[in-house]
This record gives sequence, structure tokens and C-alpha cells, in this order.
Amino acid sequence: MAKSIERLHAHVYGRVQGVGFRFYTIDAAVALGLTGWVANRYDDSVEVVAEGPRAALQQLLEYLQQGPSMARVDQVQHDFLPATRQYKRFSIEA
Repeated sequence: MAKSIERLHAHVYGRVQGVGFRFYTIDAAVALGLTGWVANRYDDSVEVVAEGPRAALQQLLEYLQQGPSMARVDQVQHDFLPATRQYKRFSIEA
């Protein structure tokens, strides 16, 4: 039986670009065994799509709410959705 996984889709707002937020997110996601991607958006937010077990996604969400030391996270909007299982690893998307 396949392991139950879900998808976290999040937008992080605040001072989150130019402060290493994407690399911070990759490090956390890889350590948690998640797949998906992270990307800077034109509205100065960071978008994250991650798939894995719900407990690991909850941990990633906590990391996103904190951010790296140079960041200032004002808001994280997020949804939990069904996983698509389309990702093999976690990466930066353009």
C-alpha cells in the first residue's frame, strides 16, 4: 500500500526575496523528505508547493512561518490539497 501523502501550497509574504528564503526552504524540504518546488513571484512573495506526509508538511509550514534569519515573514497563506505525485525531488522553479 502506498504511503499517504498530501500537497501543501503556500504563498509567503513579507521580506522574503533576496534573503536566502528559497535555499532555506529547499534545505528544510529535503531534510523532511518532501518533493516539490519553491519560486520567487513578481509580487515579491515566495510560492511553495510541497508533497509528502502531512506531519512533514506541517513542519515545513512552521519553517515557512519563521523564515531564515534575514527574512521577515508577515503572512503565510496555505492550503492542503490532494497530492499529484508528479515531483521526484525538491527544487527551485523559475
